[in-house]
Amino acid sequence: MRTQVDPPEPGRSREGLFHQRFADEARFIKAWFENPGATGAVSPSGRFLARAMARCVDLDAPGPVIELGPGTGPVTQALLHRGLAPERLILVEYDPAFCRLLERRFPGVRVVQGDAYDLAGTLAGVVDGPACAVVSSLPLLNRPDADRLKLLADAFDIIGPRGVVVQFTYGMVSPIPRRVKGESAPRFSAEASQPVWLNLPPARVWCYRPLGEGVALRANAAEKLIGEFRAGAGRMKDEILDTCDRIETEIRLARERVRSDFERRAARVRNERAMKPALELLRRIGEPRKRR
Repeated sequence: MRTQVDPPEPGRSREGLFHQRFADEARFIKAWFENPGATGAVSPSGRFLARAMARCVDLDAPGPVIELGPGTGPVTQALLHRGLAPERLILVEYDPAFCRLLERRFPGVRVVQGDAYDLAGTLAGVVDGPACAVVSSLPLLNRPDADRLKLLADAFDIIGPRGVVVQFTYGMVSPIPRRVKGESAPRFSAEASQPVWLNLPPARVWCYRPLGEGVALRANAAEKLIGEFRAGAGRMKDEILDTCDRIETEIRLARERVRSDFERRAARVRNERAMKPALELLRRIGEPRKRR
């Protein structure tokens, strides 16, 4: 995953940062109680997670950056600190109270109140050309797979060829299903960051990019090659098992022949031993007597 060094943040007093953080925590708790499904967390993202998400955006790529679910703006702040011009940043927030806070906190940034799961309708007339990136803090795990895949498809529709969709999650796996049921190859590439341990709770950042036609064809060819390899391995396994069965059968028959032969020899030896006294008597009878 591409990483870049963050520029130093503007100096702010420790007391001011503490009061802002405390106020943001209170706002999130209030929003979570009012609508847990839409907020998804009782605390805003920490600054380390926000910086990790901001580093995934290529600021040299043209177009605006669309942020979904900015909340109180920790990721917004991180994007601006990295050097993103405020006029390039568009925030899509569902909660009206958060919208008013974002407008006050980040002058020059455009705030759009609307549903991020209806990007085409929410951004109609707002975005003219391809976007540089879509950065999402939405609680995707609260939504069914179909909604998550639709959100990603809508985001792919508005980003440019160098664009990326950035999403964080507290889970261990991709919050967007990597494969669609019934399809042999994925529709997009997905890359995860190392865990951001300094965030509470620890989180990962995922970057999604659409697969081009050539990449998709190579993925399908690789999938076909793997299928052929598995089929060949299955046939080889069957042949090995058949060979093992034949060898075991031959060994068992050989053991039977050896046992039968041994029993015949043993019987002959026993018969010879049983006949030995009678043969000895016959030999003596047949010998001429010695003269005294």
